[in-house]
Amino acid sequence: MDRLANFEAMLARGQDSALLRFALGEEYLTRAEHAVAAGHLAEAVRLDPGYSAAWKLYGKALAGAERIEEAKAAYAQGIRVSEAKGDLQAAKEMKVFLRRLEKPSAAQ
Repeated sequence: MDRLANFEAMLARGQDSALLRFALGEEYLTRAEHAVAAGHLAEAVRLDPGYSAAWKLYGKALAGAERIEEAKAAYAQGIRVSEAKGDLQAAKEMKVFLRRLEKPSAAQ
Protein backbone atom coordinates (compact mmCIF):
# COMPACT_ATOMS: atom_id res chain seq x y z
CA MET A 1 0.00 0.00 0.00
CA ASP A 2 1.44 3.38 -0.96
CA ARG A 3 1.62 6.31 1.43
CA LEU A 4 -1.44 8.04 0.02
CA ALA A 5 -3.59 4.93 0.21
CA ASN A 6 -2.39 4.34 3.77
CA PHE A 7 -3.25 7.91 4.81
CA GLU A 8 -6.66 7.73 3.12
CA ALA A 9 -7.34 4.43 4.90
CA MET A 10 -6.46 6.03 8.24
CA LEU A 11 -8.87 8.87 7.53
CA ALA A 12 -11.60 6.40 6.52
CA ARG A 13 -11.11 4.63 9.88
CA GLY A 14 -11.83 7.91 11.67
CA GLN A 15 -8.26 8.69 12.68
CA ASP A 16 -8.64 12.33 11.63
CA SER A 17 -6.08 14.79 12.96
CA ALA A 18 -4.22 17.91 11.88
CA LEU A 19 -1.08 15.81 11.34
CA LEU A 20 -2.92 13.30 9.14
CA ARG A 21 -4.52 16.10 7.11
CA PHE A 22 -1.09 17.72 6.73
CA ALA A 23 0.36 14.41 5.48
CA LEU A 24 -2.53 13.98 3.02
CA GLY A 25 -2.11 17.54 1.77
CA GLU A 26 1.61 17.04 1.31
CA GLU A 27 1.07 13.78 -0.59
CA TYR A 28 -1.51 15.34 -2.90
CA LEU A 29 0.82 18.29 -3.52
CA THR A 30 3.58 15.92 -4.65
CA ARG A 31 1.06 14.60 -7.18
CA ALA A 32 0.17 18.17 -8.29
CA GLU A 33 -3.43 17.70 -7.12
CA HIS A 34 -3.56 21.21 -5.67
CA ALA A 35 -7.30 21.50 -5.08
CA VAL A 36 -7.48 18.20 -3.17
CA ALA A 37 -4.36 19.15 -1.21
CA ALA A 38 -5.89 22.52 -0.32
CA GLY A 39 -8.99 20.80 1.07
CA HIS A 40 -6.96 18.60 3.40
CA LEU A 41 -4.70 21.46 4.46
CA ALA A 42 -7.70 23.70 5.15
CA GLU A 43 -8.91 21.01 7.53
CA ALA A 44 -5.42 20.74 9.09
CA VAL A 45 -5.38 24.44 10.00
CA ARG A 46 -9.00 24.27 11.17
CA LEU A 47 -8.10 21.43 13.52
CA ASP A 48 -4.87 23.14 14.66
CA PRO A 49 -4.85 26.88 13.88
CA GLY A 50 -1.31 27.15 15.27
CA TYR A 51 0.22 24.64 12.82
CA SER A 52 2.77 26.82 11.00
CA ALA A 53 3.89 24.20 8.48
CA ALA A 54 0.28 23.49 7.52
CA TRP A 55 -0.35 27.19 6.84
CA LYS A 56 2.72 27.29 4.59
CA LEU A 57 1.64 24.23 2.61
CA TYR A 58 -1.97 25.47 2.51
CA GLY A 59 -0.81 28.69 0.85
CA LYS A 60 1.25 26.68 -1.63
CA ALA A 61 -1.69 24.41 -2.48
CA LEU A 62 -4.04 27.36 -2.97
CA ALA A 63 -1.52 29.12 -5.19
CA GLY A 64 -1.09 25.94 -7.22
CA ALA A 65 -4.86 25.76 -7.62
CA GLU A 66 -4.73 29.37 -8.88
CA ARG A 67 -6.73 30.59 -5.91
CA ILE A 68 -4.32 33.49 -5.48
CA GLU A 69 -6.30 35.75 -3.15
CA GLU A 70 -7.00 32.82 -0.82
CA ALA A 71 -3.32 31.86 -0.97
CA LYS A 72 -2.33 35.39 0.04
CA ALA A 73 -4.75 35.25 2.97
CA ALA A 74 -3.43 31.85 4.05
CA TYR A 75 0.16 33.06 3.94
CA ALA A 76 -0.75 36.23 5.88
CA GLN A 77 -2.47 34.17 8.59
CA GLY A 78 0.42 31.71 8.60
CA ILE A 79 2.89 34.54 9.11
CA ARG A 80 0.88 35.84 12.09
CA VAL A 81 0.66 32.35 13.60
CA SER A 82 4.34 31.62 13.03
CA GLU A 83 5.52 34.89 14.48
CA ALA A 84 3.29 34.46 17.53
CA LYS A 85 4.83 31.02 18.11
CA GLY A 86 8.37 32.21 17.50
CA ASP A 87 8.65 30.05 14.38
CA LEU A 88 10.60 32.71 12.55
CA GLN A 89 11.93 30.51 9.73
CA ALA A 90 8.42 29.54 8.65
CA ALA A 91 7.32 33.17 8.85
CA LYS A 92 10.30 34.24 6.74
CA GLU A 93 9.54 31.62 4.07
CA MET A 94 5.86 32.57 3.91
CA LYS A 95 6.78 36.27 3.57
CA VAL A 96 8.86 35.37 0.50
CA PHE A 97 6.00 33.33 -0.99
CA LEU A 98 3.52 36.12 -0.25
CA ARG A 99 5.76 38.73 -1.91
CA ARG A 100 6.00 36.53 -5.02
CA LEU A 101 2.20 36.34 -5.23
CA GLU A 102 1.88 40.09 -4.82
CA LYS A 103 4.11 40.84 -7.83
CA PRO A 104 2.08 41.95 -10.85
CA SER A 105 3.65 39.22 -13.01
CA ALA A 106 2.28 36.54 -10.65
CA ALA A 107 -1.25 37.26 -11.84
CA GLN A 108 -0.39 36.46 -15.46
